[in-house]
Amino acid sequence: MRHRIAVVGGGPAGLTFARVLRRHDCPVTVFERDPAPDARPPGGTLDLQERLGQLALEKAGLLAEFEALSRPEGQAMRILDADGTVLRDWLPRPDERANPEIDRGRLRDLLLGTLDVRWGRAVTRVVPGTDEGAVVHFADGRQEAFDLVVGADGAWSRVRPAVSPVTPHYTGVTSVETALDDVDTRHPDLARLIGDGSMAAYGANRALVAQRNSGGHVKVYAQFRAPLDWHTHLDRADAEAVRSALLALFDGWAAPVRELLRRGGTFVHRPLHVLPVSHTWPHVSGVTLLGDAAHLMPPLGAGANLAMLEGAELAESIAAGPDDLGEAVRTFEERMWERAGRWARITTAGLERLVSPDPAAALALFDEVQPS
Repeated sequence: MRHRIAVVGGGPAGLTFARVLRRHDCPVTVFERDPAPDARPPGGTLDLQERLGQLALEKAGLLAEFEALSRPEGQAMRILDADGTVLRDWLPRPDERANPEIDRGRLRDLLLGTLDVRWGRAVTRVVPGTDEGAVVHFADGRQEAFDLVVGADGAWSRVRPAVSPVTPHYTGVTSVETALDDVDTRHPDLARLIGDGSMAAYGANRALVAQRNSGGHVKVYAQFRAPLDWHTHLDRADAEAVRSALLALFDGWAAPVRELLRRGGTFVHRPLHVLPVSHTWPHVSGVTLLGDAAHLMPPLGAGANLAMLEGAELAESIAAGPDDLGEAVRTFEERMWERAGRWARITTAGLERLVSPDPAAALALFDEVQPS
C-alpha cells in the first residue's frame, strides 16, 4: 500500500525530500505558494557541506550535477577590521570540496528536475487526526487529505501550529541586504576588495558582509544590533533614505568598505528571528516538520544544509519502512531534534560573537573554524 504524502514548501528541504522519495519510487505531492519557480528572487549563495548538504544530494543522486554547478573558489574568505585592514585572507586548496558555494536559484533548479510541483497553492493550516488523515487547507478554500504532511515551509510555517504553538523570536540582530551587479566590470575596486568568495568586516555591534554569487553578482549584508522597530522613521521603499541611515550606522568605517553600501541598489530589511534552541514537540500522527519550520536558527551556514539532509533522511526512512509510517517519522524526529539542537546552540553562540561589542570575538571565531 502506498501512502498519501505531501510536502508543503518548495525550498531546499521540501525538494530534497521529494527527490529522494521519487528516487525510491514513492509518490509525493509538493505544494508551493509561489505561482512559478521564478516568481521572486531566489536569494543568495549557499555553501553545501560535505557531511550535510552534499550528503543529501548524494542520497538524491545529484552530487555529480552539483559538483559541475558549484563554485569551489567561493570558499575563499577575507576578514577586515573597520579600518579596512585585512586581518585574514583564507584561500581554498585547489582540491578543496568541504563547502563549495552554489546559487540558491541553481540549487532549486537542480532539485526541481522533473518533480511535479503544484505552484500557487498557498497553505493556510493543517488539521491532523481526522477520519481522512491530515487535512491540508488552502487559501483558495480547497482541502486535501494525506497520510503524512511534511511542513518545509520556512520560518513562518503554516504547518507548524499543527504540532507546536512556538513562534520565532527576534535575536536583536537585523540584516539589511543590498546587491551589486557586474561587479568585476562596473566595480573592479570592490571586486578586488571582496576577492573570489566572501569578505566580512567587523566593528562594535556591526558587520558588513559581501558574498559573491555567479555571474558577477554580489550580495551585501549590513548586520547590526538594534530594536526590531529601528526603521520606523524610515520609508523602506526609499533606497536613498535607507542608504543614508546605514551609512550613519557605519560612520567612521573605511571608505572602501562603506562603498559596498553606497553603490548598492535596493535594500531589503531582514530582522533575524530564531526558534528556541531545543525546539521539539510531542509526536503528532500525520504531520512533521523540516528545516526552518522545525528549527529556525541564525543564518551561519547550517540551516539549508541541515534541512536538505533531514529531507533526504526522512524520505529514506519512509521508503525503508512503508508499513509503519508513524514509527518512521517518530524515529526521524528524535534524530533531527538531537542534531538540530546541537547546531542551534553553535549558531546562536556564533551570532553573539560575530555581532558583538568586541570585534576580536568575530576574528577568534573564524580562526576556530577556518583551516590553518
